[in-house]
Amino acid sequence: MTGTDVQKEAEDSGPSGYAAARLRLLTEEARSGPPRRAALAELTDDWLTGLFAAGAEGLRGASLVAVGGYGRGELSPRSDLDLLLLHDGSDPKAVAALADRLWYPVWDLGLDLDHSVRTPAEARKTAGEDLKVQLGLLDARHIAGDLGLTAGLRTAVLADWRNQAPKRLPELQELCAERAERQGELQYLLEPDLKEARGGLRDATALRAVAASWLADAPREGLADARRRLLDVRDALHLATGRATDRLALQEQDQVAAELGLLDADTLLRQVYEAARVVSYASDVTWREVGRVLRSRAVRPRLRAMLGGGKPAPERSPLAEGVVEQDGEVVLARAARPERDPVLPLRAAAAAAQAGLPLSLHAVRRMAATVRPLPAPWPAEAREQLVTLLGSGRPTVEVWEALEAEGLITRLLPDWERVRCRPQRNAVHLWTVDRHLIETAVRASEFTRRVSRPDLLLVAALLHDIGKGWPGDHSVAGEIIAKDVAARIGFDRHDVTVIATLVRHHLLLIETATRRDLEDPATVRSVAEAVGSPGTLELLHALTEADALATGPAAWSSWRGSLVADLVKRVSAVLAGDAPDDPEDAAPTAEQERLAIEAVATGSPVLALRAQTEPPAGQEPSGDPEPLGVELLIAVPDQPGVLPAVAGVLAMHRLTVRTAELRSLTLPDGVDGSVLLLDWRVAAEYGSLPQAARLRADLVRALDGSLDIAGRLAERDAAYPRRRGVVAPPPRVSVHPAASRLATVIEVRSQDAPGLLFRIGRALEDASVRVRSAHVSTLGANAVDAFYVTGPEGAPLPGDEAAAVARKLEETLRG
Repeated sequence: MTGTDVQKEAEDSGPSGYAAARLRLLTEEARSGPPRRAALAELTDDWLTGLFAAGAEGLRGASLVAVGGYGRGELSPRSDLDLLLLHDGSDPKAVAALADRLWYPVWDLGLDLDHSVRTPAEARKTAGEDLKVQLGLLDARHIAGDLGLTAGLRTAVLADWRNQAPKRLPELQELCAERAERQGELQYLLEPDLKEARGGLRDATALRAVAASWLADAPREGLADARRRLLDVRDALHLATGRATDRLALQEQDQVAAELGLLDADTLLRQVYEAARVVSYASDVTWREVGRVLRSRAVRPRLRAMLGGGKPAPERSPLAEGVVEQDGEVVLARAARPERDPVLPLRAAAAAAQAGLPLSLHAVRRMAATVRPLPAPWPAEAREQLVTLLGSGRPTVEVWEALEAEGLITRLLPDWERVRCRPQRNAVHLWTVDRHLIETAVRASEFTRRVSRPDLLLVAALLHDIGKGWPGDHSVAGEIIAKDVAARIGFDRHDVTVIATLVRHHLLLIETATRRDLEDPATVRSVAEAVGSPGTLELLHALTEADALATGPAAWSSWRGSLVADLVKRVSAVLAGDAPDDPEDAAPTAEQERLAIEAVATGSPVLALRAQTEPPAGQEPSGDPEPLGVELLIAVPDQPGVLPAVAGVLAMHRLTVRTAELRSLTLPDGVDGSVLLLDWRVAAEYGSLPQAARLRADLVRALDGSLDIAGRLAERDAAYPRRRGVVAPPPRVSVHPAASRLATVIEVRSQDAPGLLFRIGRALEDASVRVRSAHVSTLGANAVDAFYVTGPEGAPLPGDEAAAVARKLEETLRG
């Protein structure tokens, strides 16, 4: 059926005909995107025109006007209809009757309707009071009735907007900023709002409004395509869900991708991010231009009065060779020749970031159009300018985005293309891969005084996740890429090796510190062998912290910092020639020793609870003390079932375990017995912490078997029905036979949940293995736990037995 046939069907059959024609149009595979949106708007226009003609017989001085998205002819499958019934005020009763004849058929079909009935004067008055109404009227489009009435309103509204632009545009900018604060940035969100988030459809509409003011205009290259892509995704989302939603939820992304003919949800998100990035960059440039124009208008009358007329030449302050500051932006000097100066883009970017100023759009586009490629390897100046740019702190982000918007980054670093706008499906990560790399460089710039080679730190920060665009382990792939990039940038062979080592092992310190027994000499020696030298260790320590800080708040804390610092201290000693202490010789603190002696004397658990806000030993406090939760120290005479008993009691009292350490304690000479020490950080899910005496009493009952923890937890779970949410990946249990010579290391990665540690501990007890030590950490919604286990005689498990324990534990957690 052709478009003309569809419209004829709607006209012939009234509302039911419109509904059928609308359904037919939306299910046509041959038509999608802008043609379908335009056809749907045209079909709706024809239907509403018929309703208007039937209801307005004999009525003059009235018209039906589409505003907002419908006014632009952009109807998505579930878009609401924004309609204004405009009238001259001569026959209010007839207009009211006409409104009923228009609105009720729309509601009867279940379509969302945003409607109003106003005279031109009322419409202008409301627009003057409500910015959102005024923005909708800027896209007013005549549907039916008195064309002159509609045209008069359009002319008046546009004139009002242009006259009031100096006042209304700052208001619009503030509205956009508030919305961005609430909704976040579309180009980084895993479940973005296509309309409301920064860089979304509302921002694109705001740019149209700025252009209509004639004060400034947005960069047009790519903007129309970006807007079309976001609208196409919204269309597919409406069709996939059957709802008028703009939220691209995780569970619907595969279906939306299929609707658009894309490979998978990651491809979908990447296209959304690329479109949002174009809109966001255009917004930044446009609002900067608006501010410049408004400042110029405010200052010019005073200058003219002082200078006696004439337009003063803008001041230009030199920043670097070929680069000057003008009117709050970094521009190219008049003598600059990008076609003869391949280092100019990096020099201009470094100068802008150092000055904390934006790069002018014109300058970036001129360089992108004319600059020659850098030779390989880069000249020393280019390498130095890149390091300067990366070490400039927060201003680096805006300058880097300006270069990337015009394709200069991928020309400098071709491998960047694979990570550009690449999503990270991990709730811990706040950013896409490329933005995370820049954020890591920004964080690393704060640590350049801590290391002897800040240039290597900054480049490694930029490249540490560059392998995420390739299959397999991103650290392994990244090492290969980093070698190539570092050599192309112009580092010598030794420096290339250091950068590659940092990229290969950028997760080594944090994973070892939080998942391995630092008292085990094998742990420390393995890290020392991987790192190789004190200088590389120094750099890796700084990179680890920068990487974690750039990931998100769940990835770093003072407690994690103390674990990493402790590991670095031990590895430094090994690299200096000192052998690591045997774990059996590790001396307890005075408090640990006191609790252990009391536990042996009483034959029962001893507890100590205390809030901890002090920085770890060896670290200086920075600003307000960071709350680390509550430290729970427990000393228990060595016996079976300690781990599940403690974990179960804490879960029963709704205490969340942030980190946990369990180990056997060496007692002073003359004290017989063996004690297990548990040093845990816990926090209450809600409310206040239980008293230590109550925890101890329940722990005693749990250890003697009189407290049915499993039953109590099952009753609580049954009383609270499961909520719908994102389906987590299944748990994974693995054995790391080379991680320790004293025990078998079993690592568990799972979605964090109440009672998880209790279930793990009970499963290990059922497998008749002894937990020598445990290292538990929670990263956002993910738990990563390592258990050093032995057989009943205290020896590591044979390989087949360890594998069987891991399989059984994984089955238990999946069940």
